[in-house]
Amino acid sequence: MTAKNRRVLLARIGAPHGVRGEVLLHSYTDEPDAVAAYGPLETEDGARRFELAVVRVTSKGIVARIAGVGDRTSAEALKGLALYADRECLPATAEDEFYRVDLIGLRAVDPSGQQLGTIVAVDNYGAGNILELRLEGTQETELIPFADAFVPAVDVGAGTITVILPLAIEAKEDE
Repeated sequence: MTAKNRRVLLARIGAPHGVRGEVLLHSYTDEPDAVAAYGPLETEDGARRFELAVVRVTSKGIVARIAGVGDRTSAEALKGLALYADRECLPATAEDEFYRVDLIGLRAVDPSGQQLGTIVAVDNYGAGNILELRLEGTQETELIPFADAFVPAVDVGAGTITVILPLAIEAKEDE
């Protein structure tokens, strides 16, 4: 897994706030104002680093100062930029909690241990998390709901995730 893939999206820079270079920051952390506590954040490619200071929390997001950004024009140039932290900088998860990056690359197996494929993405289109499973030996992918009925076990340490395929997928494989 590349360093890029071990990054976790923590925030996105929104519109400038005021004339002194502050920005509205959309934080994806559990505690939105804790986004600055993870150290300097980087762009997805790691080419740029940003040190943040939270000024205040508003109903629209966090007003933040970015080191080296002192005017509205400079702040405007950063609008829409996604900010990431390395996975290793983030706190440990509870037993049944996972960062998406921890799931990508896991070997998917059925309850008997037979290899099904590899998890290549985790998405959420509004109705819950969905695992994208690349089926073994093909370029085909299937979407699996990340729910106990379809994913009874995840063992990040062993690099496996147990998947019960939905009936439509099983019927297709039996053909």
